[in-house]
Order: sequence, then structure tokens, then C-alpha cells
Amino acid sequence: MSDVVDYIVVGAGPGGCATAVRLAQARPDRTVALLETGPARTSILSDVPLGIAALVAFRGRHNYAYQTVPQPELGGRRGFQPRGRGLGGSSLINAMIYVRGQPEDYDGWAEAGCTGWSWAEVLPYFKRAEDNARGGDALHGAGGALRVEDLREDNPATDAFVEAAMQCGYPHNPDFNGAVQEGVGRYQVFQKNGSRFNAARAYLGKGYPNLMVIADAPCAGVLFEETRATGVRYHREGAEHRLIARHEVVLAAGAFGTPQLLMASGIGPAAHLRDHGIPVVYDAPEVGANLQDHIDYTIGMRTGADGLFGLSAATVLQGAGALGPWRKRGRGMLTTNVAEAGGFVKSDPLLDRPDLQLHFCLGIVDDHNRKMHLGRGYSLHVCALRPHSRGEVRLASADTRVAPLIDPRFLSDPRDMETLVKGAKLAQRIVAAPALAALKGRPLYGTGRDEEAALRALIRDHADTIYHPVGTCRMGDDPASVVDPRLRVRGVIGLRVADASIMPSLISGNTQAPTAMIGERAADLILGVNGGAGERLAA
Repeated sequence: MSDVVDYIVVGAGPGGCATAVRLAQARPDRTVALLETGPARTSILSDVPLGIAALVAFRGRHNYAYQTVPQPELGGRRGFQPRGRGLGGSSLINAMIYVRGQPEDYDGWAEAGCTGWSWAEVLPYFKRAEDNARGGDALHGAGGALRVEDLREDNPATDAFVEAAMQCGYPHNPDFNGAVQEGVGRYQVFQKNGSRFNAARAYLGKGYPNLMVIADAPCAGVLFEETRATGVRYHREGAEHRLIARHEVVLAAGAFGTPQLLMASGIGPAAHLRDHGIPVVYDAPEVGANLQDHIDYTIGMRTGADGLFGLSAATVLQGAGALGPWRKRGRGMLTTNVAEAGGFVKSDPLLDRPDLQLHFCLGIVDDHNRKMHLGRGYSLHVCALRPHSRGEVRLASADTRVAPLIDPRFLSDPRDMETLVKGAKLAQRIVAAPALAALKGRPLYGTGRDEEAALRALIRDHADTIYHPVGTCRMGDDPASVVDPRLRVRGVIGLRVADASIMPSLISGNTQAPTAMIGERAADLILGVNGGAGERLAA
């Protein structure tokens, strides 16, 4: 393949992998190039599900480990924003949780003018992408690219959490992607035979002769002839290269990377671009705006109960002994995604649907595991599912290799604090329920029975992202939106976006599955196929 192809996809996360492979599979007569900043190979820490404990916390080959600008409502702290780097994107370092969100999320998109994005219209794409070990049915797919399995080992601490939540009156839910999302239970995960099944393994594993994958190649920007996108510039091996697209360029670099690329290419707020010496191709004030993320508060508990992990000699010895069973049979403690269970609950029983999500983790997770504590324990996370606060992404430099300025403006809308306080109270009740109280945990911060004023202070001191940034290239039918409902970037020709940045509002849950759905749908929109009618993409 040459430096001229039919389609260029920038970013090899779930959205980019899905878009590129669907295009390559559907049009074998056309060539596709998939460009990725990070490396082609994963590390064993990524393949081992328990490796998330180390991958999320530190900057490295597979983690950008961004920081936010200081957050006034979090006491001036800088938030931490780990994002995956390499073939697979953030699916290389996340907790592998398979959640789609609520039907009302997508119906809300459609009602806001995003024609074609209602729940009934996106469900076929979720099903087409899915290979659920439980089999297919009206709501699930089997035989698709994304392998979804139940966790392979039972854990007594996970059992205790589910029982404690049920003791508080929350119903058991064996399938958060079933007919009802509300309730508590174990998560299904993106795994195959006990190993992480990242998006690159899912989509790129078969290989296609008309698909060229270029790793270790940071994109410098989109090339234009007047307002038509004609290709991209990228860095590789110390030199700048150009790649030309006969048909379209698709950006799938994520909620931070995609607006950064658009602005570096001349599409964004004109005054901001001029400040960085970037010629304006199209003045698009909303590029980088509308940033939304799930703000999360965590209760950490110290306890040496069975099934838990921590900074201890016992955990190290257990982990070393578990390497053999994991390699040979895909079994043992290394198969855990740490956040094994959780739930979707209401902060107020009068609400029509859940507005809080729980994640129960088999270890003390303090400041994204960057603050380590001796001994074992567990954590119960609670996040506000539909935040009202809106932030932005802006350039720190015209060079895309320099991290962008990320400002989520967490809790800038006071309604988010009120929801999170209710969630923290709810989480305290679950921790105090008999099943978890039997683990005899001691709180890392606070008393475990904190009143509202103390909870507000604890939230300001410790709350941060649960890693679901979206919305910075908002989709809509209004002229101010960044992309239209066919994902075409407004003001230019031949350029689309296919990642979580297009979400007009944040979905109620984890974002890997919805981002892959967006990539699946993007390919059909490019090809002029509607309704998920294209052939299923096999793993």
C-alpha cells in the first residue's frame, strides 16, 4: 500500500478500530489506513486483567496520564485523566466493563435532533459488535467482534457487596444490559479465556489485506485543499510524513485527542487558533466545548478479609503463584478486573431511572491507586451518571504531541454536588449493611458515618473522574454543533468523527461499548448503509 489510500482513520481506540475494520471488510476494493500514536504491541500488564492496578496509575507507553487544569470546586486540585495509548486505545487500560447505558440516553439524543441515534436505531449496532458468552437474544449479539464474558472466578468479597446492597433494598440484576438497568450485581467484561480482549485484538486480530495499520505515528493534523480534507500529516521515526485520502478522513482520537487535532488543523474557536499561530480553516467555537465526565467519590476500607488485594507480602506471593494458572488455563486471581461488581441506583426513589453508578473494587483505590497503603482492603465508588457541569479542551500548543489543556469544571454546576452527596450517603449505608460490616473494615478517610457537611468536604478533597470523558465534538442538527448526525464535521468536506467526543450528552454508564457502537455506525454512514444491515463482523 502506498501513501495514497481511500480512507484514513486516526486513532485506534474502540471507535477507530471498529470504523477502520468495518470499512476494510465491507469494501475490499478500497484501501484503509489506521493511524495510531502509541505502540502496536501490548504489555503483559495489559493482557492480565489485574494489571489495571498498575496501568491506570502511571504514565507510560500505554497511558497518556493527563492532568486537568486546577479545579476550583475540588480545592484547586488537578484531576488525573488516564487515557490509553496504543492499538486498542483506552481499552488497553480500563476495567473492561461492558455497559451500554440506558435507552433513554439515546432517545434523548434523537429528540435533541440527532436523527438515526435513538435506542431502537443503535441497538442493532450494539448487537452486531457483541459476542456474548451467554448467547444472543433480542437484546444481545453472539459472534461479533467484542467478546463479552462473565468473570471466571467467584470472590467472597464481591458476594458480600452484592448481598449488602440487596440488604439495603436494591434488587439483584444479573444483566445491566438487559431489559432493566437498575439494580446491583456483577459486571460482564471484555475478556476472552481470562485475558483482556481489547478493541484492537477484537477488530484487528484477523487482519485485512486492504487495511494498513501505522503505529507509533502521532498525527500532526489534517491536510486541506481549501475546505476539503485531503489527508493527514504524521510523525514517525523522526520525520514528518503525509498520507493522502481519496475519499474521507475519520478522526477517532478520543474526547481529548480529536478536538486537539481539529484545532491544530484550523477548525475551532478562531481567536484561540490565532493565539497559537494556526491558520483558520473554519471558525467552530464549540470544538473542545461541552466536555462531560462522570465525577466519582470513593469510600476506601482497610480490612484483611478474604478475596481482597493490597500492598502486602501475601498479595505479592498470591500473584506470583497465580501467573501459571492464568497462562495455562486463564484461571485464578489474575483474571479479575478489580471492579467486579456494582450497580445502577436512584439518588431519589421518585426518579424515573437510575442517576448513580456503583463500582465495587477488590482493593483500596486512593487517588487512582497513586497513593498506596499497606495492607488489604476494598473500595466502593459512586458516580453521578448525568452531570450538569460542562468543561472544555483547549490547546496548550499547536504541536499535538504536547498535552492539551483539560478543564472538566467538575462540580461547577451545584446540582452535581447534591447528587454526589446523596450517592455518598447511599454508599455509606451499603458499607454499613451486615454483609459488608462482617468484613470489619476501617475507613481510609472520614468515619464511615459522615454527615452531609463532612461528606461535602470529603468529596472536594477526594472526588475525581471515573474515566468517561465525552462530548467535545458535539453531534447535533443545529449549526453550532461540531458534527451533524452523519458525523460529518461542519464547515468542511470529507472529514468525520467516530468516537465518544460526538456524544451530545453523556450516557449512563461505562463508555467502551458505546464508543465501539459509534465506530460501527460511522462505517455504515460512510458507506451509505442504514439500520445496521451490514454483515456481522466476526471475531
